Amino acid sequence: MKKIKITAIITVLAMLLVGLCGCTTFDNFKAAFIDKSDKQEVKIQIGVLEPVTGADSKAAEDEIRGIQLANRVHPNVHGKIISLVFSDDKSDIDATETAAKTLIEKKPLLILGSYGSVYSLAASPYIREAKIPAIAITNTNPLVTRNNEYYFRVCYVDSNQGDLLARYVLDSKKEKKAGVLIPSKDDAALAEATAFTDRIKSETGNEDAISYYEEFTTGQKDFSKELGKLERSGVKSVILPGDYTDAADIINQASEMKLDVQFLGDTTWGQQEFKNLLAEGTKEENMAFVQFFAADSGADGEAITAERDRFLKAYYKEYGRDSEPTDAMALGYDAYFVAIDAIDKAGDDISSEAVLQVLADPHYYFEGASGAINFSSIGDPIKTAYISTWKGNGMVTVYTVEAQK
Repeated sequence: MKKIKITAIITVLAMLLVGLCGCTTFDNFKAAFIDKSDKQEVKIQIGVLEPVTGADSKAAEDEIRGIQLANRVHPNVHGKIISLVFSDDKSDIDATETAAKTLIEKKPLLILGSYGSVYSLAASPYIREAKIPAIAITNTNPLVTRNNEYYFRVCYVDSNQGDLLARYVLDSKKEKKAGVLIPSKDDAALAEATAFTDRIKSETGNEDAISYYEEFTTGQKDFSKELGKLERSGVKSVILPGDYTDAADIINQASEMKLDVQFLGDTTWGQQEFKNLLAEGTKEENMAFVQFFAADSGADGEAITAERDRFLKAYYKEYGRDSEPTDAMALGYDAYFVAIDAIDKAGDDISSEAVLQVLADPHYYFEGASGAINFSSIGDPIKTAYISTWKGNGMVTVYTVEAQK
C-alpha cells in the first residue's frame, strides 16, 4: 500500500514538473494559471470621499448608504465589476486634503461626495488638478461647482430652493403676494429669500408683491412681535429660511396664535429631527418644504417612475417598510447611477476625461429615483423637485415642480 502511495505522489510531481517545463519561470506559470481568475474580474474604481468618522459621520451615513445600495443593485458596467474605493475625510478640512490626495492616488474613474460643502471645497483643487470628475450629493453651497468644471451635483443649491418655493406659491397656490421672515446675518438664508422674492416680483410684475419682510436673531425665543406684524399683513405664504430649530419655534408659536399662514422651508425640514421639534397641534397646512425625493406617488397622482420603483423596492428589501428613505439616501443612489450611466455612455473609452464629456454634454439626461436629471453649464442639476409637508408621522407631496431650464 505504501509503495502505491509513493508511486502516486511521484507521478503527480512528475506531471507538475512537465507542466513547469512548458513555462520558462514560475512567474510565467503563475501568470498563466494562478492569476487567470483575477484577470477575468476587471474592475472599474469609483472613489467615495466621505466623513466616515468625526462629527459629520452620522449626517453622512445616508449618502453612503444610498451609494452602497445602488452598488448592490447594479454592481457592474461594461461587463466590469465596480469597486467602491472609500477615503475618510474625518469631518476635518485639513484631513480632507490628505484624504483627497490618497483617493486620487488610487486612480478612480470618478469620485462621489463629500457630505458637507466645506469638505468638497477643500478637495476641489486636487480633483481639478487630477482631472477626475466628481459628483456632490447634498452640497448646497454654489461655490462647489461654480469654480470647478470637474464638479457636478445632484441637489439644488440654497437659492434654487427659494425659487422652487416661489413657483409653488405662484403656480399651485395661485397667490400674488408673499412674505419673508429671515434670520439676520445669514448669507445662505439671504440667497434663498432673494431668489424667492425675485421670482414672485418677476412673475407678478409687482415690486410690492413681498408685502411682509421681517428679520429676527438666530436663537431668538420670542417671536410674538414678528408674528403680530405677519397677522396684520394678511400674507398667507411666508418663506422661512435659516436654521430649522428657529423655524420650528416660529411655526409652533404661530400655531398657538392660530395664524392662518403657511411657512415655507428648505430640505432640512424633511429631517426627523425637525419633525420632533414641532408641537402636537401643528397642522400639515402650516408648513411646506422642498424635497428632492418623494416616496409617495407625488401630487396629482404622479406616476412612480421605473427608477424610483426600483430604488424603493431595493430600499424596503434592505431596511423594511417601517422606515422611509431620506432625500440624502435617494440622492446618493442617484449620484452612483449617474456615474455608471456616464461610464456606459462613454463607450469603449473608459477614461475620466470621456466621462466628463458625457456629463458636461448639454443634452445629457438621466431619469433617476429622485426624478429627471441633467446639468447646467456650471454642473448644477436641472431636475424635478417636490414640495412636501408632514402629515402624521410621514411626509406627503403637495406639489411637483418640474425641471425648468
